[in-house]
Amino acid sequence: MALHDTYARRTPFEIAFPDPSRAQTLADQVFEEAQARSVDPHHPQMFATLGAVGGFVEELRDPDAPPEAAHQYAALAFHGVHFVRASRPLYLLDTEALRHLVDQDPGGDPDPPSGAGYLQLPQHLVWIEAEGAEGDAPESLDGVFWTTTPAGMLHALLVTGLRPDRPGVGVIPVPEAPLSDAPTWGTTNVRTDGEGEDFDSSIPGADLDRLYGIRAAGEPLKLLARFFAYVAVTPEAGGAEQPPEEAEPGEPLPSALPYTRISVNG
Repeated sequence: MALHDTYARRTPFEIAFPDPSRAQTLADQVFEEAQARSVDPHHPQMFATLGAVGGFVEELRDPDAPPEAAHQYAALAFHGVHFVRASRPLYLLDTEALRHLVDQDPGGDPDPPSGAGYLQLPQHLVWIEAEGAEGDAPESLDGVFWTTTPAGMLHALLVTGLRPDRPGVGVIPVPEAPLSDAPTWGTTNVRTDGEGEDFDSSIPGADLDRLYGIRAAGEPLKLLARFFAYVAVTPEAGGAEQPPEEAEPGEPLPSALPYTRISVNG
């Protein structure tokens, strides 16, 4: 299975907001309305009650989509708005760096490099595997949005489904977690006895390709904490890059956003 980390691929933010000005307009509307209504825009449930958010969700929602899809669109809007407010911080974790962080905790303070951001992973290297759900095909994990709040909470959203054979994306919210607990996430063993090591994959051939699996909410938090700590203690690991003008035939569409590549050697 071909892995791709040559450049940052088109992000779920760009799929949800193909017009960058629409994202900025929504962010402005959300915070203006939140202030007028005394609603906390950093609280996902309160965020979803805002009229500006409801209008945007209706723009995105497929008429044939089930009712629960509205919650997924609202979660994507929540992270998209805060991504805009944080100046669109996009990080690409390359293959060697991801393997390094899976293998060991870098130590240090897992302080997020920005209040919100998107961590893109090498394509087809990490897979969402539904624990105990027979017949549910694994989904390749494109990346993770994170948003922090003034109250010290971390919200994260897993994004799957960026495939050329179908439109849109799949999103899986991670339960909110207090940032004060982040120092323990990087060293905690998430899976219980008999479930294998954290990040082990059950996909046939996973050992040959060294693929990783996500089965529990603690695993993406563990990866995020290690990423946060790594960029804090190893600032030289991050290098600013500009998107390529175009992709080679057969290669993924590139993101139009500037990004920071995170590598082992910087």
